[in-house]
Order: sequence, then structure tokens, then C-alpha cells
Amino acid sequence: MYQFENKLKEKIYEMIAVVKLFSLLFCGIIILGEYHVWFQNDPNWFINPAIPAIITCIGALVLAYKAWIFEYNNDKLSEGPEIADFIEVVVFMYFFSLLIMLTGAHESPYKSLFLFISITTTMRFGMNYGLIVAFISSGFLLSVDYMALPANKVNQFFEADLILSGIFILTTWFLGCYANIEKEYKHEMAILANSDELTGVYNHRYFQETLSRELEISEKINFPVALLLIDIDYFKNYNDLYGHQAGDQALEKIGKLLKNVIRNKDIVARYGGEEFAIILPNTTEEQAISIAERVRTTIECTSFEGEENLPKGSLTVSVGVSVFPAKAKTKTELINSSDDALYRAKFFNKNRVEIYTSILEELKKDIQDEHIDTISSIKTLISVINAKDRYTYGHTERVVIYCKMIANKLGLTQKEEKILKYGAYLHDIGKIEISKEILNKKMPLTEEEWNMLKKHPECGVEIIKSVDSLNDVVPLILNHHERYDGNGYPQGLKGEDIPYLTRILTIADSFDAMTSNRPYRDRKSYEEAVEELKRCSAIHFDPYLVKVFVEMIEANKDSEENFRSV
Repeated sequence: MYQFENKLKEKIYEMIAVVKLFSLLFCGIIILGEYHVWFQNDPNWFINPAIPAIITCIGALVLAYKAWIFEYNNDKLSEGPEIADFIEVVVFMYFFSLLIMLTGAHESPYKSLFLFISITTTMRFGMNYGLIVAFISSGFLLSVDYMALPANKVNQFFEADLILSGIFILTTWFLGCYANIEKEYKHEMAILANSDELTGVYNHRYFQETLSRELEISEKINFPVALLLIDIDYFKNYNDLYGHQAGDQALEKIGKLLKNVIRNKDIVARYGGEEFAIILPNTTEEQAISIAERVRTTIECTSFEGEENLPKGSLTVSVGVSVFPAKAKTKTELINSSDDALYRAKFFNKNRVEIYTSILEELKKDIQDEHIDTISSIKTLISVINAKDRYTYGHTERVVIYCKMIANKLGLTQKEEKILKYGAYLHDIGKIEISKEILNKKMPLTEEEWNMLKKHPECGVEIIKSVDSLNDVVPLILNHHERYDGNGYPQGLKGEDIPYLTRILTIADSFDAMTSNRPYRDRKSYEEAVEELKRCSAIHFDPYLVKVFVEMIEANKDSEENFRSV
């Protein structure tokens, strides 16, 4: 819709440019015509006192043409008149008046010049401004006529100019009415095209277009843009209990609440299903968190029919927050980072606001300055992997969350937790060497393809081995596919020969792999994955760590199931 509006504005501006060009040509014809008359009738035409005025007019017209061309090239079609626009109208009305006075005043055949400025003003700024110009022009012409002849004579010029004034006003009025009707129709069509019918907020397409536009503006004038992604907690339970009609009523109510709680400049849209998005132009992270909390508390404090039967007794929302350009450099990164923050909010008990935090940014704080470029390259590689394998992106983020949770349960030191998180974030980086076809193959891998895939831990180590600060992370990347019974790869380590933190990562990695959809199989249910962990205890996994991990998952069962449904 935004692109359509731009094209429409360009077309209108082309029409205005044509009218302006004709007015310039018309003025040029008048000046050259008068110049020819003076040259023929007056040998001393060059000392005629009117010549400076004529030269001034020509110079002004040339400058106007240059200004209009510059304005057109910069796509400047204002929504309303600015000071420069007022100056332009005043200057040209002055020169049109001057030309009329130089060509006979009340007898001038060029009084229709004012029609040009009335038309362009109406097309650009609407009927009201056009009528003002038309009335001023008419007043000037009638005043000249009135002062030119004595009151006791029949003033035919005054009568003729009354008709001309009527043409000015009627033309402006008709053109303005048409423009207003078209504007209202366009507005209604835009509402229909851009609004979500159920909730009354903007739809997903408008959200995407507006976010792109706001980020373009942000890059030009250097202000931040924040994004909130909002998901309704336990909404599937609500639909199951009361049916989709009740669910639709809840969505409609939440849409109205969101429109009431945001600022005038903010844009709220339905992102999809039970998710909403709010674009916050020129908003810092602190301001975005404050608005997100206001959204969360407003919905928490609002009564919804039947909410007492939900797991926590009320209908609430979780909110993910990210900010451009501080936390994301592109539109895709901004949406993904907000989505990551929403994942965390859903996972950690819901009904909360989470701001996006990047593991990579934490990494940079612990890396020597000489290796910062390497970390930036790693970020690029991870982006490439995410593009090649849709599974890897969400998988990595979830494994980091699992590792953080089990680290807290096991009471790991701050240093051990940090190493475990970095290992979780980087454990699949070696997949950059694996082709997209292998990563997304739906049929079972051939032996050759499987052997190629098994090389990704060693490839990952090759990528980060030059960074001394990541030496402690190397064992996690290299050995996260080792098995407790010694039948893993690449080194065939067994039991406690597998580093402790690596054994934790292996369980988290395997659990998320089992409960995620893969190209070659559907995901296991929560219960099936837990049973698989227990069955493979002491075969694939450290039995003690399996016990602790299962206890942690059982304690967060609701969060896990809802997290999976996001």
C-alpha cells in the first residue's frame, strides 16, 4: 500500500509539473511577445524602465523551473503547505500580477494566468488553499478594473473579470471537491486493505510495509525504532474451553486495548493468530520496556469471560522487545530478535516482558580486542547457517535457554555457565561447511552424506580455534555428539571422559532435536522425548544429568509446551 501511495503521489506530481511547465511557457510567450513589440516600436527599447522588470521576471521563471525540477527529483510532495510553498505562491502571484500590469493592466489579455496557480495549489494542498488563491487573484483583477475607469462609466472590464473570477472559483471548487472525494475514497479503501477485520488493528502486510518505511526513515535521521511482539498466554486452552467464537471476542477486545494503550505515533498490527506487533518509532529501549509493561499490566488487569479456568486464572500476554539499530541491523534481524525475546518470555513462566539479549554481544565482552573481527565473522556465519537451515536458528536459541536453566539447577559457577551458554550458541557453527541440500534433505542420508554431516564438530573447532578466549568452548563444540557408551563421534569418548559441560549440552541439544520438526521426521511429543531421554540414560547420556534435566523439564512443563506452540 505504501508503494501504491508513492506511485500515486508521483503521478499527481507529474500532473502538477505539467501545469507548472505550461504556466512557465505561457509567461515566456508573454515576455517575448512584449519584447518584440518594444523592439519594433521603440529604437531605444533597451533603456525602457520596464526592461529591468522583464529581466527580473525571466530570471525568476528560470529559477522557478530549476526549483521545481529539483523538487520533483527529490520526490517532495508535501502533505500540507510549508513556508517555502507559501513563498512560492506569493512570489508567482506577484510576478503574474506584474506581467498583467505590464501588458495593459485592466486591458491585459493574460489575466487567466492566475488559473495556473489556483489549479496547482488545489491539486497539492486541497480546496481550501486553492479557494484562498482564487479569491485573492479575483480580488486583484477586480480592484485593477475598478481603479482603471471612473465610476460614472460602464466598466465592461469589471463585468468580464467577474465572469473570469467565477471561472477561477468554480474550477478550484470542482477540482477541490473531486480531490476530497478521491481522498476519502482512498482513505476508506486503505482502511479496508490495511486493517485486520476481526481486531480492528492493522494487518500483517501493513505491518511489514510500515516497519520497512520506519527503518528507512530511522537510517536517514538516526533515531531508534523499537518493536514489540506480543503473544496471548494459554490462548489454545482458552479456545479449547470456550470455542473459537469466544477466542475471537477475546482477540477483538485485546486489539481495542492495545490501540488505547499506545501513543499516537505507534502502530499496532495483528502479526498472526494470537500474536500482535507494535512498532514504536523514535523510541529507546527503556521507553519500549515501559510501554511493553503498560501493555502487559493493562491486559492482565482486564477481565475476560471464563479466564478463571485458565492455568493461572487469568488471560495474560508475554512480550518480546528489541530495538533497531542497537540490537538489530536489518528488518529481519529486528523481527527475529523480538521473536527470540518473546520465546524467552513465554518460556520463563509467561505474563512477562523480555528484552532481547544477544549471546554474541556477551561473547564480545570476554574476547580480546584483536579477535573482535573474528566474532563478527562468526555472527555472519551463523546468519548464513540460519538462512540455509531453518531448524538451526530456533534450535540454537532454545538450547541456550535449556542450558541456562539446567546450569541454575546444578549450581554451576558463573564461569561454567558462561562457557556452557557459549558452547550452546556455537555448537552447530561447523554446519556452514554442509550443503543446504543435505541439511534440508527429507529422505534418509546416504552413507557419504552422513559422513560429511559428522564432520561439522571438527569444522566448528577450526573456525574458532584462533580465538584464545574460546579455548574452553572447544570441547563442547567438538564433543557434543559423543555418547556415554563410547559409540559417538568424532573421538569415541566414553563416560566421564566426555567433559562435564559437554555432557550437559548433549542432553539439551538432543532433547530439543527430538521435540523439533526436522525435514526427515515430525517432532516427538513432550512425553515421548522425556521417555527417550530416560531410555537412553547411560547409553547416550550421563544418567545423573538426565535425571536432573528431566526434573527441570517436569517443573517447567507448562512453559515448555507453550514455548513449543509459539
